[in-house]
This record gives sequence, structure tokens and C-alpha cells, in this order.
Amino acid sequence: MGRTAIIFGATGLIGDILLQKLIKDDAYEKITVVARRPIAPQHQKIEFIETDFDNLEKVATKIVGDDIFCCIGTIQKKTPDLEIYKKIDYQYPLTFAKIGLKNGSSSFNLISSMGANPDSRFFYPRLKGELERDLSAMPFKTINIYRPSLLDGERTGTRTAENFFIKTMRVLNPLLIGSLKKYRSIKATCVAEAMLEQAKNTILGTHIFQSDEIVELVGKKQ
Repeated sequence: MGRTAIIFGATGLIGDILLQKLIKDDAYEKITVVARRPIAPQHQKIEFIETDFDNLEKVATKIVGDDIFCCIGTIQKKTPDLEIYKKIDYQYPLTFAKIGLKNGSSSFNLISSMGANPDSRFFYPRLKGELERDLSAMPFKTINIYRPSLLDGERTGTRTAENFFIKTMRVLNPLLIGSLKKYRSIKATCVAEAMLEQAKNTILGTHIFQSDEIVELVGKKQ
């Protein structure tokens, strides 16, 4: 019998790419997508659960699967209220993890961020670090945490400044060598592929992958 994947954040940049890869992967026979709004594409593998993340307990019994992929996140421009920001980037992922543990999930695969550190003076890396710390304390068989640098990919909406930095990093990437390689921008497709392959590897324990290590996992040059 094939595996079941659970995706939170399938409408985002990485989540959407990951969903396409899961659909094509024969190792997974079912994909449970938990989201606030309907998704595309529709596929026989997909079971869609539409819900408000503030009331996940109402659908918790339906969220059952082997591997959880958490790809949700926000940005300051979109979510200037720090309490709401914390709810999206910290509380929701931990709630997903608690539901998964209760329902027998074996792995949790998280998109975090470069520089995540629970002792940071700055809000964003501190929040990501606190999430990593608290998630790592949970008794999943496998926890994979990914810390990508600037993501290179096609986004919806207008992000002028971000698009400028992406184009700039495409020029600078070859100059970042040695210990600086982790600061290169990284293709969103690369992150999604690494998540999928590592989840299937089922290597026990907690593993944190820096941006350059994510690239090495899939053997792609950025």
C-alpha cells in the first residue's frame, strides 16, 4: 500500500510545486491537502479538506497520513500584526504537528528559514528558531527542517523588491563559494524535491538542512 502525504500550505510557492511532484510520485497513493480555500488541480489522489486553521480540531480526525509537509508562512508586508504573524508561522505548524502525532504520522517536514535561532534579537529568526526547537522536542520518528535562503520561483502577486533581489542574486550566486554558498538564492523546485526525497528516505531523527545542503540533497547546481 502506498503512502499518504498531508500538505499544509499547498497554495504557496513551494507547496504548489511539492503537490505537483507528489501527484506524479508512485510512492504516494493519497494526498490530503488542508487549506482555507479550494485548490487546483483536482486529481484522484487528492483529498481536499477546506478549513479555518483556527478551528482545526473540527477536522482533526480526517487529517491522517504518513508524512506531513508544512509549507505555510507569511511575510511582514502581508501580515504587519506580530501576533497574527506568530500565529501563522509558529502556532499553526505546532498545531499541525500535534494533530499528526495523535493520528500516527511518522514524519514532519518543515520549511523554516535561514538564520533561525530561538536566541536571536530579531523577531523573525527568533520565531522560526522557537518553532524548530519546539517541533524537535516532539516524538516523530523523523523530522526534516529546511532553511532555504532567498527563494527563486514564480510567485503570484507583485513583489517588486523581492523580484529585484532574485535577479541580483542570480548574478551574484557564482561568486558565493565555500562557506558563503549557503547564502546563494535557491530554486523553489529544488526545495520541494529535497523535501519529497527525504520524506521517502525515512531516516530516523531530526535533521536540519541549510540552503546549500538542500541543493546537495538533490544534486543540482544553483
